[in-house]
Amino acid sequence: MKAIIPCAGEGVRMRPLTLTKPKQLIELRGRPILEHIINNLPDEVDEVILVVGYLGDKITDYFGSNFSGKKIHYINQMEKLGTAHALWLARKLLRDERFLMMYGDDIIDKESINKLLKHNLAVLVKEVPDPSRFGVIVADEKGRILSLVEKPKRPLSNLASTGVKILDSRIFNYPADRHSNGEYYITSSLAKLATEHNVYVERADIWLSVASPEDLLRVEKEYEDNFVG
Repeated sequence: MKAIIPCAGEGVRMRPLTLTKPKQLIELRGRPILEHIINNLPDEVDEVILVVGYLGDKITDYFGSNFSGKKIHYINQMEKLGTAHALWLARKLLRDERFLMMYGDDIIDKESINKLLKHNLAVLVKEVPDPSRFGVIVADEKGRILSLVEKPKRPLSNLASTGVKILDSRIFNYPADRHSNGEYYITSSLAKLATEHNVYVERADIWLSVASPEDLLRVEKEYEDNFVG
């Protein structure tokens, strides 16, 4: 199985730390964030597609063509056109296989990601106190997505998408709408997909997200509590 991880962003909110390195290489407990992510992938994942852009050569230099026993592919996203565009760039490599997609700055525990593997289409979610900062999901009693709205002003639930999802080639039948900032987000495609196919939710146990330099100390403590202590 393949996993695709978009890593092309400039990490503006993480400045000044990202002035000389991509956000994915910022260290958490002595290792880059992206290394933690790759190490937490399910055992079934034997190939990883990294979509790189900003300072991408530093990512390719660090991870090379094989890392932790997984083959690493690289795709260059030269323009800032969003996560859906990043996925579409990888379409030929993904072929018709089921695959994982996640982001290069969120650490999820391996056991939670494994929950997705029983589905063909599913999203990992977590209840959060302020869901308006995320993609907010409403699901029915069987765990099927009824709606997915990106950063709503009035969230209809407290279920936030962690960005980790399992998809297959059907996603490519639903091109994303262009956002007002010019980018194409995968949440747009996923919301369309869920109107015609059963897309399930599974709940994450651990979700550590680094959004700003101030988050690092908090996430270091949370990582120690959840993965070490």
